[in-house]
Amino acid sequence: MVNLRDLKLSQKFTLLLILIFLGGILGSGVALSSTLNHSAQVQVTTKALMLMETMNSVREYTNSEVKPELAARLETEFLPETVPSYSAREVFETFRSSPLYSDFFYKEAALNPTNLRDQADAFETRVIEGFRAQSNPKEVNGFRSTPSGELFYIARPIQIVEQSCLECHSLASAAPASMIERYGSEHGFGWQMNEIVGAQVISVPAATVLSNARRSLLLILGIFVAVFAIAIFLVNIWLHRYVVRPLNRMAMVAEAVSTGDTEAEFTQASKDEVGQLAQSFNRMRLSLQMAMQRLDRYRSGRRSSS
Repeated sequence: MVNLRDLKLSQKFTLLLILIFLGGILGSGVALSSTLNHSAQVQVTTKALMLMETMNSVREYTNSEVKPELAARLETEFLPETVPSYSAREVFETFRSSPLYSDFFYKEAALNPTNLRDQADAFETRVIEGFRAQSNPKEVNGFRSTPSGELFYIARPIQIVEQSCLECHSLASAAPASMIERYGSEHGFGWQMNEIVGAQVISVPAATVLSNARRSLLLILGIFVAVFAIAIFLVNIWLHRYVVRPLNRMAMVAEAVSTGDTEAEFTQASKDEVGQLAQSFNRMRLSLQMAMQRLDRYRSGRRSSS
C-alpha cells in the first residue's frame, strides 16, 4: 500500500482532486438522477391526467347531452352510443388510430362487464380489488411492464352512485331486449348501489421519457467528468510550473550550498509564497556565506598570531 508521505506534492494534490471529483460525481449523480426521474414522472403523469380528464369530459357530454337527445329511442331500443363508457372507449380508439398514440391505452375494466372487451385482466383485477379494500378510494398510479414496454398508469375506481346505472345492470330481465340481444344475459348484471364494479385505467408509454432522462443524466455526467478531467490536467500543469519546479530548483541550490558552493543562488521573480521563500533562502545563504567568511578570517588570524 502506498504511503501518502512517500508521494510527491503534485501526486498528493492530484489524489485530493480525484477524491473530491469522485465525491462530487457520486453526489451530483444521485441528485441529478432523482431530479430527472421526477421530471420524467411529472411529464408522463401530466399527459395521463390530461387524457383521463378528456375521457371524463366525453363521458359527461354523453351522459348530459347525447343521452337526453335519444331518450325517446331508448324507450324501445338499446343504443350503446348513449353509454358514457362506450363513448369514451370509442373516442379513445379513434385517438389511438394515429401511429403517434398507438401505445396509449384506455379501459374501463370491470370484474363483471357487459361487454367482454372490458373484462379486467390480472393486473386490473388487483387494482379493482385494492379499491374495494379501501374505505374511500380515490386514485392509484405507478409504472408497469408490458410487452410493448414500460407504461405509466393512472387508475380510478368506477363506483355505482346513480340509480340509473342499475336500469341495465341489476337484473337481466329488467335490461332492454336489444341490449340482451347484443351482449347476452350472462354478464354485466347483479351490480349493487355504491359497489365498486371496476376501474378506469389509462396508460401512457413511459419508456421513451425514462430513456431520455437516462441519456440526459449520462450526457450531463459525461460533460462534468470531461470538465473536471481538464481542470485536473490544467491544475497539475500550473502546480508543476509555479510550485513543483521552483521547489526542485531550490532543493538543488540547497544541495549545492550544503556541499560548499556558497555562490549558488536561486532566482524567483514571482511575489507569491514561493518567491518569498526564495528570498528568505537567498538571505539565509548570504548569512551563511558571511558567517563562513568571518570564520575563515578568524582562523587566518589565529594562525597568524601563532
